[in-house]
Amino acid sequence: MTAVHSSGGWVITLSFLVAFLLVGIPLPGGLGHFRPDWVAMVLIYWCMALPRRVGIGVGWLVGLLLDVGRGALLGQHALALAVVAYLTLQTYRRVRVAPPWQQAISVLVFLLIEQILIFWISGVIGYPPRDWWYLAPAVGGMLLWPLLFVILRDVRRHFQVT
Repeated sequence: MTAVHSSGGWVITLSFLVAFLLVGIPLPGGLGHFRPDWVAMVLIYWCMALPRRVGIGVGWLVGLLLDVGRGALLGQHALALAVVAYLTLQTYRRVRVAPPWQQAISVLVFLLIEQILIFWISGVIGYPPRDWWYLAPAVGGMLLWPLLFVILRDVRRHFQVT
């Protein structure tokens, strides 16, 4: 008898769907400035956990979906998330062995790079520059990374996603 082995692709897809939903939830008052980029954080997690399955192509695809969902310039978030996926894939061996609170520093750098790329692209197409609050989501992402990491790790282990 052979056991049916589920690769867990549906778990990865579901985690991105939840991230897309979290992007749309309104936050009260000043907390809105610190709303992390949930999609980028989920992408970073899966690139570190399963680098052979989730990579630059997935980053590009979810970025395009984010562009469509936000009504942004098509390709803006796609480029930024593809770069984030590339950087994560280049550093995942060093980052994933660190405890989550240390990983949060790398996540902060990745999210800052993503925000700066989006800021730069917005400037190139003629949108007026924003204030420094534009970088606050990276700080929010860094603070929430340990929690997100533990949740996604437990989900991956529970459903044996390989």
